[in-house]
Amino acid sequence: MGRSTFEGPVLAGTNRFTPFRNVGSVDLAQEGAMTLTNTTANTANYGGSSGQFVTPMQLYPNTAATVYQPSSSSAVLTAQTVPADTASNIYRGMVMYLPAGSSINDIFVDVGAVPTVTAGTLSTITVYVSNNYTAQAGTPTYAATGTISAVGRQSLATFTAAQLLNQFSTSTDITAQAAGVSGVNFSQLVFTISLAGSSMTSISAGLFYFTVRYTQVDSTGNATTYPYGNVD
Repeated sequence: MGRSTFEGPVLAGTNRFTPFRNVGSVDLAQEGAMTLTNTTANTANYGGSSGQFVTPMQLYPNTAATVYQPSSSSAVLTAQTVPADTASNIYRGMVMYLPAGSSINDIFVDVGAVPTVTAGTLSTITVYVSNNYTAQAGTPTYAATGTISAVGRQSLATFTAAQLLNQFSTSTDITAQAAGVSGVNFSQLVFTISLAGSSMTSISAGLFYFTVRYTQVDSTGNATTYPYGNVD
């Protein structure tokens, strides 16, 4: 059975060229889930481990991920070191990749089980959404939650002007040349789960679902967007 792929945004609408242009681009989405107590790579909901973030393979098990130093020009990938667990800070995270210049329409952070630790005091749980790993109380590129204390969809903190601008057009963090592929450059999207407290030991619970909805921008100004011309 044959299989084909399509690279680029898809337009939907009936009128593309007049002042009554009513076409828009179809949303794309990526999602993943993390069970923080699952430390076995390449299994469903793998949650990473000390210093190790994960990447979702959509309908496949999570795998170990490398967080790269963002660069819009380098032809060489440089790994970012995620701090190992300490008694005061524990980090877990998920990495996704978008076409550079995408417009982020929604970011969902859903909690299926609030994190707990085996011993010590867990004071603050926060998720940061950025183009790199984000330390506790850091300033993420795209968004952050408030302090998480309950199961459910989490509210995002008030966006700054810079974050809104970044969401409108995501940064080039990995060049196609550095990634060894053809096509567009990549935006690196990193969900950092930050657990802050004192005398903390291992994680004993925690389940997160992450979703990003976005529109891939056509760098040619819609000249190559499918379908060409008007749709009747």
